[in-house]
This record gives sequence, structure tokens and C-alpha cells, in this order.
Amino acid sequence: MGLRTLAPEVDVIVIVDVLSFTTCVDVALGRGAEVFPYKMNDGTAAEFADRVDAVLAGPRDGDAPFSLSPVSLAEVAPGTRIVLPSPNGAALAFGAAEAGAGEVVAACVRNGAAVGSAFADEDVRVGVVAAGERWKGSTGPLRVAVEDLLGAGAVLSVFDRVELSPEARAAAAAWHEAESEIVDRLRESSSGRELLARGWLDDVVLAAQAHVSDLVPVLVGDRFVDRGV
Repeated sequence: MGLRTLAPEVDVIVIVDVLSFTTCVDVALGRGAEVFPYKMNDGTAAEFADRVDAVLAGPRDGDAPFSLSPVSLAEVAPGTRIVLPSPNGAALAFGAAEAGAGEVVAACVRNGAAVGSAFADEDVRVGVVAAGERWKGSTGPLRVAVEDLLGAGAVLSVFDRVELSPEARAAAAAWHEAESEIVDRLRESSSGRELLARGWLDDVVLAAQAHVSDLVPVLVGDRFVDRGV
């Protein structure tokens, strides 16, 4: 509901889903791949992947070469086309586009400052959406995800010459307070603990690499591309 209300009121919607959709987008685009977001459990993802001549990402613990594990994308070959289903980040990206947002951007801890800097000096209205997470994988109720609050704060922390909403100021303040300990904060978050329990510490560490990417992934049609290309 909040996304549908916000999208028509702004020029840019920034989606933040740190563990792991938007981190995957940043990592894959950084390797020169193309990412086609797709809604999770849709049942038509394989058909869509065939139609766009892309590889369908699978579950983290499955046999597919790529998944919502950012580490699985760290060595992807340039030019690879990947359909990446996601219950939160991908669904929000398409929801924002359908609701009338002018530009839909994917941000995470890795590229948060780059995304914020791309729009901080432009005469545009920017909305930042922290995706949140679901209990029990993709089927449970939605819950607050502190990693997405911090990722949103990384974006908003560079907006130092514009008036921020109280919520945006709180996110930026949370980022400033946590930035020097961001690896530990992500590890200790509910999502981080879930990933660690399943043996995916490397995903958390990769997602916590702050300011390592200058990419600004924008949804163009059915895929994310770097705004700078």
C-alpha cells in the first residue's frame, strides 16, 4: 500500500533489499551481466527465461548456477542474462513501475552512496523503500529488516542539501551510527542470523561491503541496467 501511494508522488523510487535481491543486482551488473527481475513463485519464470534467452536463477540450496546468493553471481561471465525471482525486491521494483514511478532504482550497502549521489543534486523527488523481509522464507508475514533500513540510510546519507522527511532522517542517522560496524550489524540482524545458520556467511560479508560500487541500476523495461551506460 505504501509503495502504491508513494510511487505516483515521486520521480525516482529506490528499492533497497540488502539480503539479497538488490545486492545481487549490483554484483551481477558489476560483472557485465543483465538481470531480469521476476516475481517469486509465479510459475512462469522458466517460460519467461526461455523467451528472453536467459538463465533462470534457482533456490540458494539448489543446483542452478545462480541464485539470490550474491556470491553465486560474483564470477558470472559478462553478457550473461539472468532471470532473478525474488519475493520482495523484484516484486517491489515491478510494483513501483506499475504504480507510476518515473525511475526505479536498485540500491544496497555496496552502491548506496553512488545511488544517492546520482540524484542528490538533481531537481527530482526521490522516495526510498526499505523492502523488509518475510518470516519463514517467502511465505510468512512481512517483518521489518534492519539491513534494509541501513541500506536506505546509506542512500539518504548523501542528501545533505535537501530537506528529508523524519523517516528519511532517521534512516540516515541509523546508517551514520552503524557504518563503521556494518559487517557485524548485518551478521547480527535477523536476516543475517538466518543466513549464517544455513551456512551463507559469505553472502552477508559481501552484502556488507560499503561504498565499493558506483553502479546505479535502473529498471528499463523488464531488466536492470546501469544508469551510467
